[in-house]
Amino acid sequence: MVNKLYPDAASALEGLLFDGMHLCAGGFGLCGVPERLIDAIRDSGVRDLTIASNNAGIDGEGLGKLLRTRQVKKMISSYVGENKEFERQYLAGELEVEFCPQGTLAERCRAGGAGIPGFYTKTGVGTAVAEGKEVKNFDGQDYILERGIFADVSVIKGWKADESGNLIFRKTARNFNAPMATAAKICVAEVEEVVPVGSLDPDKIHLPGIYVKRLIVGAPYEKKIEFRTVRQREAA
Repeated sequence: MVNKLYPDAASALEGLLFDGMHLCAGGFGLCGVPERLIDAIRDSGVRDLTIASNNAGIDGEGLGKLLRTRQVKKMISSYVGENKEFERQYLAGELEVEFCPQGTLAERCRAGGAGIPGFYTKTGVGTAVAEGKEVKNFDGQDYILERGIFADVSVIKGWKADESGNLIFRKTARNFNAPMATAAKICVAEVEEVVPVGSLDPDKIHLPGIYVKRLIVGAPYEKKIEFRTVRQREAA
């Protein structure tokens, strides 16, 4: 069995990063974000990154760390509303942004991972999303052509993996980590726990180990919350 387990994020990314590369990054909000790998990318100093991710983190967390250090050239995202530095860079013309409907983004990554270079969808027809894209009519209705996404490296976060890289996600973290994992030449995963081969129920595997080339244990993690909302205490 090939040893996929690395001692830390920096060693897992060694030899993979270069200026101008294209990354796919998993996560949904601050849930399921590959924090250790993002820190290692920041510390590497690699620049001019194009990153496909559902969102750009928040200021100082998640991919927001790479925006703060000005290492990102372009974001392909569906939701960016929580990041003031993202907003500032975009409005100042310092950051390229390709907005993509959330379902379309997920399918673009899934398609890229399946070797499908493009597909037609009704989502975005007649809106700014369709600008510059091919339109084709099927059965009397217009569809726009969307390109599949296939990156140089994907970085993802899982809950539990075995030593061969078979991986399980936990709840919301499954939303974008799974399609991102397949949409790159090399997938590097961080997980909370690694168990011996044979310990995981085969029917519960969300991502087969064939997709995971390198693996680290990133625990312990601190659960971060974008907005903490609490109810005012009633007067005694």
